[in-house]
Amino acid sequence: QVQVVESGGGSVQAGGSLRLSCVASGSYSRGWLGWFRQVPGKEREGVSCISWSGDSTEYADSVKGRFTISRDKDKNTVYLQMNNLQPEDSAMYYCAAGLKSGGWQWRGSWNYWGQGTQVTVSS
Repeated sequence: QVQVVESGGGSVQAGGSLRLSCVASGSYSRGWLGWFRQVPGKEREGVSCISWSGDSTEYADSVKGRFTISRDKDKNTVYLQMNNLQPEDSAMYYCAAGLKSGGWQWRGSWNYWGQGTQVTVSS
């Protein structure tokens, strides 16, 4: 059984920062972990992902240079540091585990999901 639990969301003003955390337990925790976000009425979009070693990372174009993904293997935790947040970053952020075949940015490529944590950025 895999459990994925996110935390760290909140409300900030534009230009501010937040750090999201995701604790993953179970077999797939020792693999790629990813972050997605979703706003009502839109598709869930891939934000970033990181390999088990941490040597490989991917980012959506919209967050490159502002967001940084990292992981602490000892704590089974992956972090998403979000800087210079903008109102368009407001969304529910989800952590994903268990990357299957297919592109990482596709929702269907992941097996397990957390419950989400809300990020709200005001202008």
